[in-house]
Amino acid sequence: MPRTVAPARRHTARSRRLRLTAAFAVLMAVAGYLTVQYVTGGKSSDQCTVESADGSSGEGRTYRLTSEQAANAATISAVGTTRGMPERAVTIALATALQESALRNIEHGDRDSLGLFQQRPSQGWGTEKQIMDPVYSAGKFYERLAEVPGYSRLPLTVAAQRVQRSGFPQAYAKHEPDAALLAAALTGRAPAALNCDPPRSTAATGGRAKVRAALVRSFGKDVLPSEDAAAQPPAAGAAAGTGSLSVPVQAARRAGQDGVPQRGWELAHWAVAQSEALGIDEVAYAGKKWASGAGWRTERKESGTTAVRIRLAQ
Repeated sequence: MPRTVAPARRHTARSRRLRLTAAFAVLMAVAGYLTVQYVTGGKSSDQCTVESADGSSGEGRTYRLTSEQAANAATISAVGTTRGMPERAVTIALATALQESALRNIEHGDRDSLGLFQQRPSQGWGTEKQIMDPVYSAGKFYERLAEVPGYSRLPLTVAAQRVQRSGFPQAYAKHEPDAALLAAALTGRAPAALNCDPPRSTAATGGRAKVRAALVRSFGKDVLPSEDAAAQPPAAGAAAGTGSLSVPVQAARRAGQDGVPQRGWELAHWAVAQSEALGIDEVAYAGKKWASGAGWRTERKESGTTAVRIRLAQ
């Protein structure tokens, strides 16, 4: 005879399955939350946006990121262009860092992987201290990318994989559109495309020495003239070391979408991306002025294209 199951036992088994299903759902929700916290560092708001050139028509693309991510992306771009690498190389580097660390300079990863590109000291990328320096780690990435024959003509996944040797090479592909959007802005080809609105409660107090040091670290010592020529006096009552900075633009650099040197917009976007970390209040270039909390606006008194003006928080 067929074996029958008592109603009570069936009810108990069904209740157990429901409890297990509910527990699994809770576990997955917690895992999802922890993943978001890992990737974003616990920050829920994105203070920066990058828009494509036709964004005003409603047909462009927009990418949002935190101030921390924008600052790291700007450093990666600056290191690449300073080495003479093309925009395509910057796109490859940014897509790689988006996949490996979500553009965060993290102190953990698979085995001994560290930093923006999850480079491993045991694999000859450098010491832990070196790899945690975004300028150094970006430089090492470009150094190895330059050794890949024809990298600029290769699919991004192939070029990135020949540098990284990842276990999931196809994962880089999903970041290419966002990386290309970032690269267009950060290399200066797309004018006034990056905007940040850092919360005033966390913004640093500005200082010329701090900004100068960061510029030289990212772009090299030739980015600025002497201290006396570059610095302008601070406003009355301002703390020592604050004020404004004028960063000269190399006119020989090719023009961007607005016909002015890309170098100028590259420097301007770098300053906007670093605004929270370095305490930058205003950036002006080529008739446009960015102000914290207001974004980019057309200047009443048009600024020229021979220098980027940076005003620091006081």
